[in-house]
Amino acid sequence: MHKVTSEIYTENNHISEKLGSGNAVTKFAFKCPSYMIEAQSTTQTLNYDSDDDVDIDRDREGVIVIEHSLSTELNLVGLQVWRAALLLADYILSHPDLFRNKIILELGSGVGLTSIVASYLAKEVICTDINVGGILKLIERNFLRNRTYIRSSYHIEEVNFLKLEWSKTLEEKLQSADVVLAADVIYDDKITDGFVRTLTKLLYTKKKKIIYIALEKRYVFTITDLDTTAPMYEEFLRCVEKYKINWSADYINIDFPHYFKYDRVKHLVLMKIQNNTRPVMYA
Repeated sequence: MHKVTSEIYTENNHISEKLGSGNAVTKFAFKCPSYMIEAQSTTQTLNYDSDDDVDIDRDREGVIVIEHSLSTELNLVGLQVWRAALLLADYILSHPDLFRNKIILELGSGVGLTSIVASYLAKEVICTDINVGGILKLIERNFLRNRTYIRSSYHIEEVNFLKLEWSKTLEEKLQSADVVLAADVIYDDKITDGFVRTLTKLLYTKKKKIIYIALEKRYVFTITDLDTTAPMYEEFLRCVEKYKINWSADYINIDFPHYFKYDRVKHLVLMKIQNNTRPVMYA
């Protein structure tokens, strides 16, 4: 079976340690935003410069430690870290007021990196994925590894985009979210369709919701088109047009601060979707 490997592991000298399980643990360094440095300073001994001013290291780095697979089959790509997760993490760190004290739901959380970053600001994080390859237990291990940054309550739940008959308890939990996150969940036609139908179900509510979707356009040459196209991205847009009822979609400029170390390539996309708070009836 063909395996795929994320480009992240060869970029910017991330420090990895292989585990006996076949997984690896990688340290993802990031430049701390000013509000994080100031918060840390209040719990540490303050240093003063020659002018008797508080000396704050504006270049202070943090490290998030993530267990993940180094390569996987296509149906297990959530066990790896991808660029779009780091792009979304950068956006969260760059715009703290959009996420502070919110209930945040992440769909297709993978190894949990973006949820961990969000948990520094959120009131509650609901971290979800389909439970294959032991991914939910891996997410739990990664949350425990990064206790320093976990300031919210968090829950890890199974959500399968192809099974939308949620229990009443799960639906209430998912619908409690103010903000929904998703990074690089577009890699298969059926899953893409299920993902957009999941968004439609979440947005069909009187509660105002905002969804941030980060993805990377992956171009391939197809005989059918005799051209280089990004088929999964185009399929995602087709599904959005197909299911969009009471919501709007806009693109966000990705020139916000770059906190994590990765190549912010031009094919990365960040989209904002929000619902009309007066849902319309649909079949």
